[in-house]
Amino acid sequence: MLHHPDRATRLRPSTGVTRIGVTGHRTIPPAAQPAVRAGLRALFHGRGDDAQLEALTSLAAGADQLFADIALAHGVPVTAVIPGMDYEAHLGDAATVHDYRRILRSCTEKVQLPPEPTHEEAYFAAGRWIVDHADHLVAVWDGRPARGLGGTGDVVAYARRSGVPVTVLWEPGVLRD
Repeated sequence: MLHHPDRATRLRPSTGVTRIGVTGHRTIPPAAQPAVRAGLRALFHGRGDDAQLEALTSLAAGADQLFADIALAHGVPVTAVIPGMDYEAHLGDAATVHDYRRILRSCTEKVQLPPEPTHEEAYFAAGRWIVDHADHLVAVWDGRPARGLGGTGDVVAYARRSGVPVTVLWEPGVLRD
């Protein structure tokens, strides 16, 4: 099911379903991957079968696709939040686009956001949409400031300002290149 949301809509309705959103880096250094994978598995372990969780992600390379794959493996429905831009052109290499399409086919819902003037603004709009609709945000984040508008640090700051609880998954002391 594809939704085209109204820009002014802010949802965090009490439906009995806990919505967990993700933000994170496109590249996760090998030294951080075990901690990130373990944290994501622990988040979903034993909780997907009762259909009380929903995962929200924009399916970008790295953290978003890993989050979606682990959610799906645990039986948690995934909603894809597609930024308002030529998204596939900005995803990266052919393997990343292939994984995006594979995961997108498995998503329960797809939300297509309206166009934004730049791809950075489109990424940030997707991050804000996820925060605005999530009960909890998982950040696969090294704790450093965003490298551009809409980066992980910006989305985490927005979530904290909005009062959405944030869990950071990362290996202490590991930095991205």
